[in-house]
Amino acid sequence: MQDKTNKPPLQPAPARFKRGAREGKLNLHAVIPASRVNGPGTRLVVFFQGCERRCYGCFNPDTHPFEKRLAYGVNELFERHLSGRIEGMTVSGGEPFMQAKGLQELLECAQTEHGLSTVVYTGFRLEDIRLSKYMSAALPFIDLLVDGAYNGQMPEPTLLARGSTNQSFCFLTDRYCLDNLYMPAKAEITISPDGTVTGTGFGRTLQLPRPAESR
Repeated sequence: MQDKTNKPPLQPAPARFKRGAREGKLNLHAVIPASRVNGPGTRLVVFFQGCERRCYGCFNPDTHPFEKRLAYGVNELFERHLSGRIEGMTVSGGEPFMQAKGLQELLECAQTEHGLSTVVYTGFRLEDIRLSKYMSAALPFIDLLVDGAYNGQMPEPTLLARGSTNQSFCFLTDRYCLDNLYMPAKAEITISPDGTVTGTGFGRTLQLPRPAESR
């Protein structure tokens, strides 16, 4: 299902879609190795750093600044965080398409090298992405695109995997359907072996932790 809007298409410039990239590496906010509330099944979740929208009420405002956080090469990310029990990868942010080339490489590696399904959350609309050669290069490697900026006045009341009801589920392959997108909970808390507590999902009370230092 998709929302149709009458907004004029965005015209991205190349420099705009490299914001936050670090010498050929992804600039990330956080990586969660396993989550059950960010898409179908158990998923590796990758949060990009940097977003110019700054939606009011955003769950993760600390992802907005275009500043250096966690630097990862694509292969390095999978080597460090991918386990055999993972069904797929979910990418969120921040705004993933602000690092368009790195996003495309990450998604392509996930699908072709690791056999993962891919879900991407973005504030852009699908029609705008298709009009940009920089952003559209990632589309062949996305199973599900959840598009549209978060609207805090339209919260999703069900367990569907989205923050607000104006956001659309764009099924780019037949891998998933709407029934697959009802989550077991709105949010989850995980505690790592070192005692780090991480909250994620679509609940208003949880935010991703700020990294202690850049890598």
